[in-house]
Amino acid sequence: MAADSSSNLRIMVERNPPESRLAELNIKCWPKWGCSPGKYQLKFDAEETCYLLKGKVKAYPKGSSQFVEFGAGDLVTIPKGLSCTWDVSLAVDKYYKFESSSS
Repeated sequence: MAADSSSNLRIMVERNPPESRLAELNIKCWPKWGCSPGKYQLKFDAEETCYLLKGKVKAYPKGSSQFVEFGAGDLVTIPKGLSCTWDVSLAVDKYYKFESSSS
C-alpha cells in the first residue's frame, strides 16, 4: 500500500507564543497580508510562517475533510508543497515570512 505523500505536510500551530519568541523571530519586520471572509484555494511553494493579529481560519488540506483551525494570536507554520482551502470566517490580518532556502 502506497503512503499518502501529503500525510507529512502538516500545519503546525503554536498558540499564543510568548512575546520573547515573537521578538526573536523579528515578526514586526515581516510583511503584512490580510483578507476578508471567504474561501481561498492556496498552494504553498515555500514554507510559510505567519502570526495572526486577527482573524479565524479553518484550513482544509486538499483531498481531506479534516481541518486545522487557527486564529488571532497563533503562530502558524505551513509546509512547502501543501495545497489547501482556507475557509476564513473572520477577516485575517497577519505578518508572514516565506523560507528562502533554495534547493
